[in-house]
Amino acid sequence: MREANKIICNQCERELKIEQGYLKEGSFSVDYAFGYFSSKDGVRHKFDLCEECYDKMVSRFRIPVEVTTNHELL
Repeated sequence: MREANKIICNQCERELKIEQGYLKEGSFSVDYAFGYFSSKDGVRHKFDLCEECYDKMVSRFRIPVEVTTNHELL
């Protein structure tokens, strides 16, 4: 778990549940710096999605996400 003060879903604007500085629900966080040969070369995008908005986003993919199971959660 990561320590957090406030996380808001960029899609639906819902504030995610945090207790004692720890996120207490599923979320998808992106921090991506575009590289060479991109129209966004040198630009960084950061955003968070709640689990429901993440599920809606990936449900529109033509190629499904690859899903595996982690047996140890840290």
